Amino acid sequence: MTSWKKTKFPGVRYREHKTRKHGLIPDKYFVIRYQKDGKRQEERLGWSSEGWTAKLASNELALCINAANKGEPGARLREKRELKRIKEEIEIKEKRQLEKDNVTFEQFFIETYLPIIRFNRNEKSIQKDVGYCKNWIFPVVSKLPLKNITPLHIEEIKKRMLESHRSPRTLQYCLAVFRQVWNTAKINEIVNLDSPTKKVKIPPIHNERERFLSHEEAEMLLQALKENSTQVYQMAMVSLHCGLRASEIFNLTWGDVQIDKGLLYLKDTKAGGSAYAYMTEEIKNMFQSMTQGKPNEYIFKTGQGGRIGEIPSSFEKTVKNLGLNEGIKDRRQKLVFHSFRHTYASRLVEAGVDLYIIQKLLRHGSFKMTERYSHIRNKSLQNAVKQMEKISRSMNVE
Repeated sequence: MTSWKKTKFPGVRYREHKTRKHGLIPDKYFVIRYQKDGKRQEERLGWSSEGWTAKLASNELALCINAANKGEPGARLREKRELKRIKEEIEIKEKRQLEKDNVTFEQFFIETYLPIIRFNRNEKSIQKDVGYCKNWIFPVVSKLPLKNITPLHIEEIKKRMLESHRSPRTLQYCLAVFRQVWNTAKINEIVNLDSPTKKVKIPPIHNERERFLSHEEAEMLLQALKENSTQVYQMAMVSLHCGLRASEIFNLTWGDVQIDKGLLYLKDTKAGGSAYAYMTEEIKNMFQSMTQGKPNEYIFKTGQGGRIGEIPSSFEKTVKNLGLNEGIKDRRQKLVFHSFRHTYASRLVEAGVDLYIIQKLLRHGSFKMTERYSHIRNKSLQNAVKQMEKISRSMNVE
């Protein structure tokens, strides 16, 4: 950089770059000087290659002197630049806030929520969320900014679902999806209030399966399953004799079977963690008769050797052919695969097993879930009293 040189404009100086050219002449760096409050001020402007000229520098100097004489803020260029920077930051924040305020439920669900859950949810679970949104949530709030959604909108979703004869449990699942989306938006600072679902009351849920199999029904169904599908029959046996859920059966590998100890090791149970189930002699014999695979190989598997995702349709077809659900409208009374587990529990109750023990055998997360079997116990107690009455009457007759 060379020494400072004056221009024909008072207060405007420049230096020439030693090597860099602007056109045919050296690039020039301009500065201006003026007085403010009795002190000399110097402002650096920029290079001629950036558009500065002595004339423009003189104009800028005149503006600075005028502002300094009037005592206006921003008299110095750096002050002006700082004010400009602050103004731009405020405008950017306001723009971002406006964008957040206008994000609709559908926009946030598609652009933000779905990409996030794809990292830790399977595709089937994701499609359930999409289904609830498309069928029930979007028709009411899809185009509404999130911040404008109120409990009244949730009440409208609830009204539509119940009028379409959807169960309270389905409504609960749907509102849970809404709540998950909302909470994700809250984490991302799109909204700052709690989900409006908190102020909406869900009707009581009474959808516990009540159907269990009599011994005659169980024998008839098992025999029919055995004839139609050996694998479905074997899964049904495990559920009926060991009380396993379908998902627990799907997860079983040969490494989980300890025939000598009569144990089945269950991974990732519904209540959380792992647990053991106890085999009856009939189940031990069944496993011994099967061709055993490698420790990490699924016992019950798809044709490709993978994990089964749901009970094969042959089960439902067999139940239908036997007429076991004929004329039954209440879904709680319908016979489903879970009825085997329910029958397992019911037989334990009828055998006089304590409900606390049954809770452990069923791997219930709370005792409340096991208490629903207490009515079977009450019925057994009532039958016991009736037996006593019969004995008393026979003794009196004698």
